[in-house]
Amino acid sequence: MSGLRDAVAEAVGRADLDGLVRLVHGLCLERDWEGVVLLRDRARAALERGLQLWPAAEYAEYRLALEAPGPFAGPVVVEGAGRFALGPLWEVAASGHSWAELSGHIRAGPARSLAAHERVLRGEDLTGDTTIDRGVVDIPLVLQGWEPRYPAAVFHPDKADFPSPSQPVLRTRPLPAAGRQVEDGETSEALIDLARPWAEQSNGRVQVVLAEGGADAAIAALGYTEVAAGELEPSAALAWMGWAAASGGAYGRRRGAATGRLAAWWAAAALAGLDWPVNPGVLGEALATVRWLAWKPPEFTSGWGLHLAGEVPAEGLAFVVAAADARREADGAEAG
Repeated sequence: MSGLRDAVAEAVGRADLDGLVRLVHGLCLERDWEGVVLLRDRARAALERGLQLWPAAEYAEYRLALEAPGPFAGPVVVEGAGRFALGPLWEVAASGHSWAELSGHIRAGPARSLAAHERVLRGEDLTGDTTIDRGVVDIPLVLQGWEPRYPAAVFHPDKADFPSPSQPVLRTRPLPAAGRQVEDGETSEALIDLARPWAEQSNGRVQVVLAEGGADAAIAALGYTEVAAGELEPSAALAWMGWAAASGGAYGRRRGAATGRLAAWWAAAALAGLDWPVNPGVLGEALATVRWLAWKPPEFTSGWGLHLAGEVPAEGLAFVVAAADARREADGAEAG
């Protein structure tokens, strides 16, 4: 047993959580993946003695998913894993491993399908893999020609980057009278779901209005008389919806990019009045007919924001989404 492994036993015996976290890092630097698994197992077993060393076990699994070869990374990709990590472990593992490296080492279940769809978001075509359960995420296992390249999360040992899509030029414009609001529970719920964790698990809020008239009239229904806004390409609108739905906001649990893509498809299909499961080609054509706007309310300065509006000619419907979240002042306000 290496000196680092001896130190693991000593740190567990002392209930030295900080020391265990440092040891995880040291074992990873040595590429001693069996040692990381040993530390994970001993930290978990310590719970039976009342020692709260589970954060070290969680960190060990995060580093295995991020850096270890497939035979070590794959087994940690299970349902519920990474609850307190920087992202769900299927997203973490898929960020640095090809599907060929992972597929034979992840047990059957929802987490395996989500890992596969995370690889799709990074450009793999997995339509020929019959071992992936299509019922977990029932959208294609390849990016469509009309889809964007969704911004991919980048994970590091001690942090993660979650880049947002590009924003068009926004120019201040006066708004017309508010449009008469329309009730459509399914469409409203699909749009709210894009940022639901921001409101339910964090500090944020989500507002959705469906209205008669144009996109500007829908924004006015929120009480604004003037906002900054700009035209948005359909693929860019889908990228923004996917980015928001992947994120947990300031304090909510991140759902991952595969879940974000699914939520974006669901919202787009609801707006277009299409039945689910949706035909990809029909959805792409429907999205192209929508006039999309990105906008920003005067009070939004920083943090997590999803501000979209649009007009769906085929449905005679306009809509607006206003979702925002931010860290508490003492924690800063950087978005991710």
